[in-house]
Amino acid sequence: MRKPPKQTFPKRSNYITRSGYDELERELRYLWKEERPRVTQAVSEAAALGDRSENAEYIYGKKRLREIDRRVRFLTKRLEQLNIVYPKAEQAGKVFFGAHVEVENEEGEVFNYQLVGPDEFDVSQGKISIDSPFARAMLGKQQDDEFEFNNAEGVTLFFINSIHYDVAQ
Repeated sequence: MRKPPKQTFPKRSNYITRSGYDELERELRYLWKEERPRVTQAVSEAAALGDRSENAEYIYGKKRLREIDRRVRFLTKRLEQLNIVYPKAEQAGKVFFGAHVEVENEEGEVFNYQLVGPDEFDVSQGKISIDSPFARAMLGKQQDDEFEFNNAEGVTLFFINSIHYDVAQ
């Protein structure tokens, strides 16, 4: 009997903006210096109350400590792997990593996006991952270029209105 093929997922990029890197460092510092000591103290106080098997504060606190430790390990490892990308003068006028891009669809709807690393994307803030299909469709394009994007509804045509980069990253 043959085994089904192993499912592989695309490797995520190790690129990040300066502001994204600083944000991850702040989270790591907060978890390690503030959150973990506070939760450890709460667990110690809950343990001093006696029976731990039915002590909700103790059980929740231990669970929260495991979550914090897992995130701290992940962030420590991930920060070592990341490459901070600074915009270069040669990139001006073209869509590359870190670009702020204003696009317009065929219906005239305007959207603003920044192409960022997978560790910092947040669609609600207009930050999309460089690994996303939409970002890949824009890469290398210039202002006034058109590009097609295949989505669930079909093919949509987009027009690039403007491109700019943060200079103080």
